[in-house]
Amino acid sequence: MHISFLAGVFFVLIIRPVLGQDMHFSQFYYTPMNLNPAITGQFDGKYRYMADYRSQWSSVTVPYRTLGIHADARNIAGTKGANGGLSLFHDKTGDSRFTTTAFNLAGSYHRYLNKDSTYTLSAGTHLGVTNRTIDYTGLEFDAQYNGVFYDNSAPSNETFTRSGRFYANLNAGVYFSYQPAKRKKIAGGFSLYNITGPKQSFYDDPAIRLNRRLAIHADGIFKIQERFDVLPAVLYRKQGAFQEFISGAYVRYIVLDVSGLYRAVYLGGWVRTRDAGYISVGLDYDSWTFGISYDVNVSGLRPASNSQGGFEVHLIRILRNSRPLRTPYIICPDYI
Repeated sequence: MHISFLAGVFFVLIIRPVLGQDMHFSQFYYTPMNLNPAITGQFDGKYRYMADYRSQWSSVTVPYRTLGIHADARNIAGTKGANGGLSLFHDKTGDSRFTTTAFNLAGSYHRYLNKDSTYTLSAGTHLGVTNRTIDYTGLEFDAQYNGVFYDNSAPSNETFTRSGRFYANLNAGVYFSYQPAKRKKIAGGFSLYNITGPKQSFYDDPAIRLNRRLAIHADGIFKIQERFDVLPAVLYRKQGAFQEFISGAYVRYIVLDVSGLYRAVYLGGWVRTRDAGYISVGLDYDSWTFGISYDVNVSGLRPASNSQGGFEVHLIRILRNSRPLRTPYIICPDYI
């Protein structure tokens, strides 16, 4: 494997995790490893490196912070259509310091469905492991109230079976895209996470398992003027009794697109039904992409949160096969 990809993977793995929250990102279009395994390797280039960070609920309780770092590559081992990658998520939430660390190996395979390669179908999977831990020392129990005040030195009268759990991950998805031109695209897919329904109980109750998470998503690119595009996207997710629906769009202004140089800025607005609205801005600068967003809470928690939701930032670097070749300018003699 190419040494630059190995160096990038090493860089990803040595970054120390920071505190985090449940693995949920508003800018889902920047987190393919958390959206659909089939999107692994779906980019214009050879290697892609990504980093994600989110912080929320700082005004309500201990902040929920999430870190994700990932890398993927196209045409693994010279096999056309075969893609691979890895991802690491880490978060720590609330007073109990409930920590989740997940590591996944990703693989996908895509095929062009017609001769001009405008239709693409991809299937992918994640295989990995997750470790979850909890710290009971930060929690308060009713037995520690003596009728007048809370006494943290009093026994909790609780017996805990374990403070951690380790389980395997299995996720899978399908992705379809139609792109007849550089600035015209329609794509969508669906994925299923936690397929095996791993055990979750810290009391070793076999009936308590992690619910499967279904995601259905679609996005597009549409040219509206010479330098302007609109990029709509929608996402529906369901896990157990909980579900969410996100819809919105980016408007992209292309500043420069010539001779391998590409610069563009983005401005977008999004709504997460019955929970939050958020604005986002982005920047493309050659091989780099940067995105930032901020949620404004509109749910029933608004009085406690002061309408403050989550701050999120994403960074992506794509390495392409080679530098674009410049066409030489040749002066021809008049007599030719």
